[in-house]
Amino acid sequence: MKAVVAQSPGGPEALQIAEVDEPTLAAGEVKIRVKAFGLNKAESYYRSGNYGSFVPNRALGIEAVGEVVEDTTGQHEPGRKVATAMGGLMFQRHGGYSEFVVVNASNVVTLDSKLDYGILAALPESYLTVWGALDHNLKITKGQSILVRGATSAVGLAAVAYANARGLTVVATTRRQESADLLKKFGAAHIIIDDGAVADKVRKLYPKGVDGALEVVGAATVKDTLKAVRNWGEVVVIGLLGGPPILESFDLMDDLPNTVKLSFFSSGMLGTESLPLQDCPLDWIAGRIEVGKMPNTVAATFSIDDIQKAHELLDAGTAGGKIVVTI
Repeated sequence: MKAVVAQSPGGPEALQIAEVDEPTLAAGEVKIRVKAFGLNKAESYYRSGNYGSFVPNRALGIEAVGEVVEDTTGQHEPGRKVATAMGGLMFQRHGGYSEFVVVNASNVVTLDSKLDYGILAALPESYLTVWGALDHNLKITKGQSILVRGATSAVGLAAVAYANARGLTVVATTRRQESADLLKKFGAAHIIIDDGAVADKVRKLYPKGVDGALEVVGAATVKDTLKAVRNWGEVVVIGLLGGPPILESFDLMDDLPNTVKLSFFSSGMLGTESLPLQDCPLDWIAGRIEVGKMPNTVAATFSIDDIQKAHELLDAGTAGGKIVVTI
């Protein structure tokens, strides 16, 4: 089958389309014909040799959408439209940058939406991550306020759109004033230009602090984000846009505000016993996008033959949404 692989770590030029062995099914697995996939920073880090053990000639990609070819569990009939994310993709098996993937049945989500695969491909990793962090870490409820730090990233935009759809008031940050209209389109009620310190600006809107915060930038800004949250509130970290997840020093009394919780959500939880996907809102989200009640996060679409150009845009960080590749 055709797949995007790299012989050794490197830049976008390291990626090449090659013929690799088509994966075979084992019990409890589903084979999917991939129609499209989204790009993620994890794949850029992996391609560069900075994320886990690099395996030459293994297809990259931690998500995909497509059609079921065969399901050993009998849950999904052939031809069924589905999405998949994580579950060992790219790290233990060929990832979504390929014509076929074989995944654990627990990492498959059925989709009834009539949206094109090129639009659906923007959903799995971003929205499932947001769902895990907001519904399970923060346990959001309608009427709450939430800060999304790093809101113009693909997952940040998904967070703004999802929180707004769930009835929360969203405070979104961006480093660029020209991104304000985009964030308003996605449902942000308040937009703050991020100069590295936003806590005081948030507290001008919410003197007691927001109910919760989603930290997409990471270690570079998390101390400041913690200061923007009310007593008994929580910050959940889901992104590392600002660099490695390392703090040179962290004073538990000065840097962690009294009663404010700090947690981390990794999408590696998706499809595990701790976070099964049968109740995830992915199809609900697709349905809302289909009827115009939620915005589409796709910023750029490439064919698989242009995967190097797609990764150049991914590395530049200027897409302003999700980058999607079609097969």
